[in-house]
Amino acid sequence: MNPMATAAFILVAYLMGSLSFAVIISRAFGLPDPRTYGSGNPGATNVLRTGRKLAALLTLMGDGGKGWLAVFLAERFAADYGVEPGGVAACAAAVFLGHLFPVFFGFKGGKGVSTAGGILLGIHLWLGLATIATWVIIAIFFRYSSLAAIISAVFAPVYAFFMSRLGFPVSWMLPSILFMSALLVWRHKQNILNLAAGKESRIGEKRDPPGA
Repeated sequence: MNPMATAAFILVAYLMGSLSFAVIISRAFGLPDPRTYGSGNPGATNVLRTGRKLAALLTLMGDGGKGWLAVFLAERFAADYGVEPGGVAACAAAVFLGHLFPVFFGFKGGKGVSTAGGILLGIHLWLGLATIATWVIIAIFFRYSSLAAIISAVFAPVYAFFMSRLGFPVSWMLPSILFMSALLVWRHKQNILNLAAGKESRIGEKRDPPGA
């Protein structure tokens, strides 16, 4: 085990996670800071409230892509520097924490849905696809993005557990997956209260655009 290399990989993963694409893309498109309107969440769903679908899509791709890339790089190169599997799993958690608490943007980050999806795809393609499919199914039937995210977060470690029992190489990532799932649900605590009170916005529901 190489403690210095492990710390370096974890730090790089955190810094990658700290790239808040909702803010970066919004600035590139001349849009308001997504933390100042709508839900206040710097994520693709809030950026979509501006009506700029391309900006929202690029945000989704960027936030998901950084999660996938951090895991891919750690799995591909960490062992060459003496980083053990536990360190690679810590990189997955670190990129997620970077998204939630980005050092480059005053530690005010998103809820982590897109980034978690990218991380799960990086851990194992089928794990990521199963979790994303869960999100899509819930979103289509109930039209609540937050509910889809919460249920997907609950099911992700369940999928990982059963996949590990079937021989898929994901068991060593279970602690990080559980950690991310718990944080994602916690970040949706206000949404849970809104859902319980019947006040949560549905997907496609019309709202005044920023600055209206």
